[in-house]
Amino acid sequence: MSTTPFTADAVEAIKRHMNDDHAGDALLIVRALGGRPAATEAVTSDVDAEAIEFTIDGGERVRVPWGEPLTERAQVRKAVVTLYRRACAELGVPPRGEHQEG
Repeated sequence: MSTTPFTADAVEAIKRHMNDDHAGDALLIVRALGGRPAATEAVTSDVDAEAIEFTIDGGERVRVPWGEPLTERAQVRKAVVTLYRRACAELGVPPRGEHQEG
């Protein structure tokens, strides 16, 4: 695991938010950008400066790089939205309204 600029509390809050509110987005990201197109479940299991990590289908861990290192918690939302948009484009799925370009 990479070093992280995030406190343990921040990582837990990010994981909780992703798992409670964005489980479907996580699955799209894992399928398109994590190289696991057959995944049926993705749980956010860690976040660090380099990547977001998911546990898929109850066991395997998959890391999806942010694209550039993050240095503060405020960058996480934008980085996740960027991954989500890339995943939608890759899979040919329209992004939800609040995550569309424009």
